[in-house]
Amino acid sequence: MGEKVQKCGVKRQNGFLYYIDKAGDVSKAKMARGGKKGGKPEKVMKVGVKKEAGFLYYLDKAGDVAKAKMVNAKGAKKKKK
Repeated sequence: MGEKVQKCGVKRQNGFLYYIDKAGDVSKAKMARGGKKGGKPEKVMKVGVKKEAGFLYYLDKAGDVAKAKMVNAKGAKKKKK
Protein backbone atom coordinates (compact mmCIF):
# COMPACT_ATOMS: atom_id res chain seq x y z
CA MET A 1 0.00 0.00 0.00
CA GLY A 2 2.67 2.50 1.01
CA GLU A 3 6.26 3.25 0.16
CA LYS A 4 9.07 3.27 2.76
CA VAL A 5 10.59 6.69 3.25
CA GLN A 6 13.07 6.12 6.11
CA LYS A 7 14.23 3.04 8.04
CA CYS A 8 13.93 3.55 11.80
CA GLY A 9 13.22 0.18 13.42
CA VAL A 10 11.13 1.65 16.26
CA LYS A 11 9.99 -0.94 18.83
CA ARG A 12 6.38 -0.31 19.88
CA GLN A 13 4.92 -0.56 23.37
CA ASN A 14 1.30 -1.53 24.07
CA GLY A 15 -1.05 1.32 24.99
CA PHE A 16 0.73 4.01 22.95
CA LEU A 17 -0.20 5.70 19.67
CA TYR A 18 2.78 6.21 17.34
CA TYR A 19 2.70 8.89 14.64
CA ILE A 20 4.85 11.22 12.53
CA ASP A 21 4.67 14.74 13.99
CA LYS A 22 4.84 18.12 12.21
CA ALA A 23 8.65 18.17 12.38
CA GLY A 24 8.79 14.79 10.59
CA ASP A 25 9.93 12.90 13.70
CA VAL A 26 8.41 9.77 15.30
CA SER A 27 6.37 10.57 18.42
CA LYS A 28 4.20 8.58 20.80
CA ALA A 29 1.31 9.44 23.13
CA LYS A 30 -0.51 7.32 25.70
CA MET A 31 -3.93 6.27 24.40
CA ALA A 32 -7.08 7.28 26.29
CA ARG A 33 -8.82 4.23 27.75
CA GLY A 34 -12.05 3.84 29.76
CA GLY A 35 -12.56 7.46 30.80
CA LYS A 36 -8.86 8.03 31.51
CA LYS A 37 -7.21 10.86 29.61
CA GLY A 38 -4.38 10.27 27.17
CA GLY A 39 -0.83 11.37 27.86
CA LYS A 40 1.35 14.14 26.49
CA PRO A 41 3.29 13.26 23.34
CA GLU A 42 7.02 12.56 23.52
CA LYS A 43 9.57 12.18 20.72
CA VAL A 44 10.78 8.63 20.19
CA MET A 45 13.25 9.24 17.37
CA LYS A 46 14.43 12.26 15.38
CA VAL A 47 14.02 11.48 11.70
CA GLY A 48 13.35 14.86 10.04
CA VAL A 49 11.26 13.58 7.13
CA LYS A 50 10.28 16.30 4.63
CA LYS A 51 6.53 15.86 4.09
CA GLU A 52 4.92 16.26 0.67
CA ALA A 53 1.38 17.56 0.26
CA GLY A 54 -1.20 14.89 -0.63
CA PHE A 55 0.56 12.06 1.26
CA LEU A 56 -0.20 10.39 4.59
CA TYR A 57 2.88 9.56 6.68
CA TYR A 58 2.75 6.71 9.21
CA LEU A 59 4.81 4.12 11.10
CA ASP A 60 4.54 0.72 9.40
CA LYS A 61 4.65 -2.75 11.00
CA ALA A 62 8.45 -2.88 10.83
CA GLY A 63 8.72 0.42 12.72
CA ASP A 64 9.81 2.40 9.66
CA VAL A 65 8.36 5.65 8.28
CA ALA A 66 6.19 5.09 5.20
CA LYS A 67 3.92 7.24 3.03
CA ALA A 68 0.75 6.59 1.05
CA LYS A 69 -1.14 8.81 -1.36
CA MET A 70 -4.26 10.30 0.24
CA VAL A 71 -7.54 9.65 -1.54
CA ASN A 72 -9.23 12.89 -0.46
CA ALA A 73 -6.31 15.24 -0.91
CA LYS A 74 -6.99 18.98 -1.26
CA GLY A 75 -7.84 19.83 -4.82
CA ALA A 76 -9.27 16.40 -5.57
CA LYS A 77 -12.58 16.36 -7.44
CA LYS A 78 -15.61 15.39 -5.37
CA LYS A 79 -18.15 12.87 -6.68
CA LYS A 80 -21.53 14.21 -7.71
CA LYS A 81 -24.51 12.93 -5.75
